[in-house]
Amino acid sequence: MTTWVSWSGGKDGALALALTRERGPVAGLHTTVLAGGEVAASYVPRALVEAQAAALGLPLETVELPSPCPNEVYEERVGASWAALRHRGATEVVCGDLFLADIRAFRERALAATGLSARFPLWQRPTAQLAGEMLDRGVRAVVVCVDPARVPAELAGRAWDADLLRALPEGVDPCGENGEFHTLVTDGPGFAHPVPAPVTGTRERDGFVTAVLAT
Repeated sequence: MTTWVSWSGGKDGALALALTRERGPVAGLHTTVLAGGEVAASYVPRALVEAQAAALGLPLETVELPSPCPNEVYEERVGASWAALRHRGATEVVCGDLFLADIRAFRERALAATGLSARFPLWQRPTAQLAGEMLDRGVRAVVVCVDPARVPAELAGRAWDADLLRALPEGVDPCGENGEFHTLVTDGPGFAHPVPAPVTGTRERDGFVTAVLAT
């Protein structure tokens, strides 16, 4: 079994990686980046996910996407990347998805087309309990992108910690699985050292509020 982890730099992926490493070795991390050099969805600078990979002692495979990215282009480029990893010996991809069935089904179909299997170690675990486990295991993260229609804009740039979880409005998933927010992990299980990501401000982008991070 040769396992890669789907990686965007956030807390869910960090726990999925930690649990996977408890079962056996991980070959590397796989992520998508926009042409401007930022991670898709979270707008995190590519340099920070590269720093995460270095701290975790793992290679990072990246797929560059245009912005905006039509779905067919996404599927073509990501599928080609997975197929190349399969040719290099990969057999399994671990994903940190929690409960969105349509996203899971999409990933399973896309991976099956390349001969890879998908595994979801966090699937359908209660997210309040999961958030507590992440903090107990030492996952440290910052909120890097928020949907201001779902959560207060001022959460962007804050530490994702117990205080923030208590401050979330009623009905907001503590792990942000419905797209309420995205995080960047700065320390946690398997990190040889923290990854500095100082927040220098916030800005609006594509309808979201994002943290401006120093690299």
